Amino acid sequence: MTITTFQVPRTIVHGVDSLEYLKNLEGKKAVLVTGGHSMKKFGFLDQAKKYLEEAGMEVMILDGVEPDPSVKTCLEGGKKMEEFGPDWIIPIGGGSAMDAAKAMWIFYEHPGYSFEKLAAFDNPPLRTKAKMACIPSTSGTASEITAFSVITDTEKEIKYPLVHPDFVPDVAICDPVIASKMPPLITAQTGMDVMTHAVEAFVSTAADDYTSPLAIRAIELVFGNLKKAYDNGEDIDAREKMHDASTLAGMAFSNASLGIVHSMAHKIGGIFHLTHGEANAIMLPYIIDYNRKSTDRYDELEKILGIDDIAEEIRKLNASVGLTANIKDGKNTVIEEDKFLEVLDKMSENAFKDACTLTNPRETSPEDIKKIYEAAYYGKKIDF
Repeated sequence: MTITTFQVPRTIVHGVDSLEYLKNLEGKKAVLVTGGHSMKKFGFLDQAKKYLEEAGMEVMILDGVEPDPSVKTCLEGGKKMEEFGPDWIIPIGGGSAMDAAKAMWIFYEHPGYSFEKLAAFDNPPLRTKAKMACIPSTSGTASEITAFSVITDTEKEIKYPLVHPDFVPDVAICDPVIASKMPPLITAQTGMDVMTHAVEAFVSTAADDYTSPLAIRAIELVFGNLKKAYDNGEDIDAREKMHDASTLAGMAFSNASLGIVHSMAHKIGGIFHLTHGEANAIMLPYIIDYNRKSTDRYDELEKILGIDDIAEEIRKLNASVGLTANIKDGKNTVIEEDKFLEVLDKMSENAFKDACTLTNPRETSPEDIKKIYEAAYYGKKIDF
């Protein structure tokens, strides 16, 4: 009998105005890690700083994390933390801010540690200096829940999924008011990231009775609320349901892992900067058609949801929120055919080696992955 573990944050705070929970944290110094300007523009960064100061903490702000956080950014952030000495690391923003903060945490607690070791899952222990509280601004990556971080090696043009049990934050604060400021495109992209997390977790070879109910509920919530949140960002009920879906899917995939949708999205995103959520949205229906030849889990899911073809329903949902059915016709990131073909072999090899491939329900190969990329680029039917 196989022994497995199920790991989630010690505390998950959710609901309208849950950001105020920061007042309850105990410590002397906190660093807020954030990306662009949205958290500052809408006042959430200042609000978080105010709550932490009310808790008696000195606060430093580390901003400027890029959309695909780089090794360089994480090393620099770790050095700044080393100089400041926080006992709380608190990313506020999208998945990029949270992913970067996790890697910075390593470099803060273990100065000089090599990124190559992290990429090979050679992980040092955390919480010798600090704890982590994550505040997501998008309903998507679920980094506030998971043991995962995705960091880009800009020289190699590869996104590396880092996996460390200690990355699971101590506290997740999921306030839908923050998510309500997402523009429609980001709502769509991150929402389909949630869908992909949940579907891949459900069909993963590591899925079990702990993870599957979470994945199912997340899928139901996305089908029922993503279009509402896309159409009206101020629909706080839809925003809360999408935030809940993201968190539930995160608990599922952090414990059951993922599959080749993510393997392939990581690699095409690393080269062409195709937004992770949109890459997942495009790839997911093709890979469902590919995988279902080796598993009856999609049939089981369709029966639970009361639908005939989940791949087709996902295509319809993508179209309803402005996402294209193939890579070539992409409106948000244009990938020229000659450049795509130039890197296709390398990209396929790297996707095959991605850690997420290990729990895909159908055994695959670089050759099959190449054919899936081609099908997704040109919009061809999967028939192999």
